[in-house]
Amino acid sequence: MSRLPPPLLVIIVWAAIYLPALGLFEIKGEEGRRILPAVAMLESGNYIVPQVGGEPYYRKPPLINWLIAASFKIFRVRNEWTARIPSVLCVLAVAIAFVTVARASLGRVGSTMAALVWLTNLGTLEKGRLVEIEALYISLCGLAIIFWLSWWHQKRSPWLMWIVPFVFLGLGWLAKGPTLLFFFYAVVFAILWQSKQWRLLLHPAHFVGIIVMLGIFASWAIPFIQMTEAGRVTQKWSSQFVGRVTGEIFHFQVWILTIPRALAYFLPWLLLLPLLRLGNFRDDRQQRIARALIWAIAVPFTIINLAPGAAPRYSLPVMTPFSWLLGMSFAAEAFVRPRWLGSPEKPWWPRVAAIFVGLAMAAGLIGYPIAAPLFKHRQKVKSVADKINAAVPQTEQLYAVDPNYQPLFFYMHAPVTYVSTVEEVPYDARYFLVRPHDEQTALRSEQWSPRHAHQVLRVKDYRDQTLVLFVIDA
Repeated sequence: MSRLPPPLLVIIVWAAIYLPALGLFEIKGEEGRRILPAVAMLESGNYIVPQVGGEPYYRKPPLINWLIAASFKIFRVRNEWTARIPSVLCVLAVAIAFVTVARASLGRVGSTMAALVWLTNLGTLEKGRLVEIEALYISLCGLAIIFWLSWWHQKRSPWLMWIVPFVFLGLGWLAKGPTLLFFFYAVVFAILWQSKQWRLLLHPAHFVGIIVMLGIFASWAIPFIQMTEAGRVTQKWSSQFVGRVTGEIFHFQVWILTIPRALAYFLPWLLLLPLLRLGNFRDDRQQRIARALIWAIAVPFTIINLAPGAAPRYSLPVMTPFSWLLGMSFAAEAFVRPRWLGSPEKPWWPRVAAIFVGLAMAAGLIGYPIAAPLFKHRQKVKSVADKINAAVPQTEQLYAVDPNYQPLFFYMHAPVTYVSTVEEVPYDARYFLVRPHDEQTALRSEQWSPRHAHQVLRVKDYRDQTLVLFVIDA
């Protein structure tokens, strides 16, 4: 496989790892919060204000929802595979950027190895196959870093070096907000510190790039705030940030394990880091770049993971400088040989890299397809949806009364309409869902007289929350 053109090799490895059984696992975790707003956008035509359960969703910007909606529109199918394909394509985009944009800086071997490290670490493997913001967020941050670092290394025009990366950063704001700037500038500052090129920060292109970034975010944020309650939006955004930083969301037992769990995301390649020797690089410039990247990895990683409300995934954007560092280290053979390998004539690292990549491909080609049927019997969301689908004909409209967040609606066969109260269920309705606090109101209601509501199904979701299905008949 090493004889293949690097882009083709990267695509083969990516396809083997990320595509098998991609749509065979039901949605889990926060995936429903990304998918349901996309479905609502397609049904309502409102692409500015994301909605979950019929209510505006203020916590995250909508880029991930837009991509999922576009996938549903392009493939004309709404299922797990079409929901997750934007995430895996984002992961591929970074790998392709390594073997194309960064090739002039890293060389053929270095850029290929950087792409393979990116594709096969546990962090990217876990997040890249889910409908989660992390895959999009770390990919956009990664593209910004790759373009900036490549063009800085190649001494390209500052206008190119600053403006293009800030386009990706602007999109990153639309994915998760401005926090990716912390990781981007960690690389920029470390590189300029080691190269003593601080004046680049004052180049007009830098400020134009910032304006471009802010303009991309403002193109959505301004109409969003105009269409919603501005005070509530800013309160929600600020409370999320403050809660993470000040310790409002803090559990010592979780916090003390944050760094070990975050380090696990960098396996198996993290095992090679102790073998890296900066003195093995060929020239002083490579040594300074490697030293800068180590600082750009270690400082954000430590600061983020020591925050009281941090989660291990928050430090995943340092995966890009980590992959770049290992790529250039492989190309320069900057690793010392482990003693247990003896003194073979041939370089040892191609065998280690082949093992790591092979294991990741085996997990994709064999592990996920084997696991999918096993997890099918443990479905917590789809099984509840199947019970409701069996009771509600596809031709009927299903009204969901103040449902809160319910990912099972993604699997509904009947069209779903959200209402706030039982009184809003129309006279000609037949089926509606309520939570227990509205159950008695539904039973006593005379608004459909001479018909009345009767309970036909009572189910509990994966969070042990109860839903009650009513039918309105004689």
